[in-house]
Amino acid sequence: MSQLRVLLADDDASFLESLKPLIENQPELTVIGFAENGLHAIELADELVPDAVVIDLHMPLLDGVTAVARLRKDHPHLCLIALTGDPDTQLHDAVREAGADAVLQKGELVETLFERLAAVKAGAVSG
Repeated sequence: MSQLRVLLADDDASFLESLKPLIENQPELTVIGFAENGLHAIELADELVPDAVVIDLHMPLLDGVTAVARLRKDHPHLCLIALTGDPDTQLHDAVREAGADAVLQKGELVETLFERLAAVKAGAVSG
C-alpha cells in the first residue's frame, strides 16, 4: 500500500519542523515538501502532486484562503486541510467555502489531523 503524500504550507518554519516528525511517525503518511507561503504551496502542489495539503491561513504573498481556492480549482481531488491559530469563525467559513475539507485549530491539531488524513488514506486514495 502506498503512503499518503502530504505537502505542508506554513510561514512558521519551526512549526513545520515540529509537524513533520509527527506526520512521518505515522507509517501511512510521508511529507513530500514544505512551502513558506501560499504561492509556493500552489507551485509545489503542481510540481509534486501531493495527496493532501495542510496549509496555514495566514501566510505572506498569498493567504491560505486564496491558496485553497486555487488548489481546489487546479486539483479537485486533493485533500485540503486548513490550519490556523486564528479563532475567527468567519475566516474558517471562508476557507471551507473556498474548498477546504477541514479547518483545524493549531491547538487541537495533531489528533484531528491524523484522523482526517487516515480517513483520506482509507477511503479516497487508492494505491
